[in-house]
Amino acid sequence: MTWVQLHRAADYPRMPWKNGAGSTQEIARDQGEGLDGFGWRLSIADIGESGGFSAFNGYQRIISVLEGDGMQLRVDDALSRPLLAFDPFAFAGASRVDCRLLGGPIRDFNLIYAPQRFRARLQWLRVKGELRLFSSASSLLLFAADAGLRASYAGTTAVVLGRHDCLQLETAGELAELLLQAPAAVCCLIELTPRRD
Repeated sequence: MTWVQLHRAADYPRMPWKNGAGSTQEIARDQGEGLDGFGWRLSIADIGESGGFSAFNGYQRIISVLEGDGMQLRVDDALSRPLLAFDPFAFAGASRVDCRLLGGPIRDFNLIYAPQRFRARLQWLRVKGELRLFSSASSLLLFAADAGLRASYAGTTAVVLGRHDCLQLETAGELAELLLQAPAAVCCLIELTPRRD
């Protein structure tokens, strides 16, 4: 049995950063409230100026620039490559992280998850026409960077996503087809599976 929820961008709640230096729009999470207690959490953050990131001890983070000129991160004294749109970068949530904007303000896209509880895979996809994928993940999150993306899972009726909408699928973990259709669109597919070991 598959549980489906379409999260609309207009409904995302806004939450303050842990360090108080900005705010985040939360897209979805598996459980918990506030800034702790979740196994995974997906969000969009607005970064208006260079500065430090909040720490999330016990979590792994994968961040991507969604809009703007990009950024470069210093993670525990090591510099990242310049991060431009749709170029994901992973780091430990407990790391000391400083952000330097490469131009003006940006929006970024964040997956934060507990690696001791979940296996995760994140990939940005460019859809032109049709794209067929197969996954056996327990949780699938499909985030649309562009409007007009159509998605159907295991032959179900297609759902049309608006810009920055997210389709959440909770499945039985059996291999099934995800069909994506669009004249031209960028999206992010996140696959999460609880660890059994």
